[in-house]
Amino acid sequence: MAAVGIIGAGTWGTALAVLLNNNGQDVTIWSAFDTEIQEMSRTRRHKNLPEVVLPDPIQMTADLRTAMAEKDMLIMAVPSVYVRSTAAKMKEYLRYGQIVVDVAKGIEEQSLMTMSQVIEEELPLAEVAVLSGPSHAEEVSRGLPTTCVAAAHRKKTAEFMQSVFMSPVFRIYTSPDMLGVEIGAALKNVIALAAGTADGLGCGDNTKAALITRGIAEIARLGIAMGGKQQTFYGLSGIGDLIVTCASMHSRNRRAGILIGKGYTMDEAMKEVQMVVEGVYSAKAGLLLAQKYGCDMPIVSQVNQVLFDGKSPKEALADLMMRDPRIESSDLPWKG
Repeated sequence: MAAVGIIGAGTWGTALAVLLNNNGQDVTIWSAFDTEIQEMSRTRRHKNLPEVVLPDPIQMTADLRTAMAEKDMLIMAVPSVYVRSTAAKMKEYLRYGQIVVDVAKGIEEQSLMTMSQVIEEELPLAEVAVLSGPSHAEEVSRGLPTTCVAAAHRKKTAEFMQSVFMSPVFRIYTSPDMLGVEIGAALKNVIALAAGTADGLGCGDNTKAALITRGIAEIARLGIAMGGKQQTFYGLSGIGDLIVTCASMHSRNRRAGILIGKGYTMDEAMKEVQMVVEGVYSAKAGLLLAQKYGCDMPIVSQVNQVLFDGKSPKEALADLMMRDPRIESSDLPWKG
């Protein structure tokens, strides 16, 4: 049995708590909001996962020291915009070599760091790792079959994560490419905003397929330029996560995009979704990284223009369709 502290009581942290409890692990959930912990303790439910009853063995606390003490693994499950501030609070209670697994998906806009890099900067004594893949909380919490990737600097750490999370309904693969896993995880949310916007405009399956395939091409182009590995972007944390986020109504990024396609502003869409829309925060960072590494990312660029510059979704789609003609794969030779 592993003792696991889950730092963040959102839907993903709660879903992982249920999964790990069912795996026989000793689980404690922490929230910065005492009222949230009291409500969940009383009802044994999460307001955004109404079908799921939280098993009695899962402990809940608003005390960070209690959540972290004597834990074999800590799971950072707060939204990406709160990862740095939460990690800074954790520093006082962290022990040397304690495993901190990031499950938030994003890029910090100010520093252009991935979430694991942010955690490593704030918690230099931690053994930082990442869990990612196509994994909606609504389905994981209900025990529907899911596969993810455990990425770490050390093989031993990734294999420990694999042993803790693996179950008949949650299959884990390991990877040494933390950077590639995180770039795919963060930027797929931006492409999902585009896919949702196309849905809101009334586009069809052809458009969705185009955005997914050209979207992963953009993500891989940037990720490889940054040092990620090509295979990663065509695996679970790349194309796998992109497909599910672009296609599912569980995706808050797709839902926000649908509203934007129907004429909502970014702020109106985020208010309607009522949860953190990570793609909005990753869009600017993705564009800045593209500029830094000299990568062409037309979908990410158009998403930024729609979100922040007042460009209409119809105009953005037209500009994507009428870009200069080009070859699909530039490294393939012609016979003549």
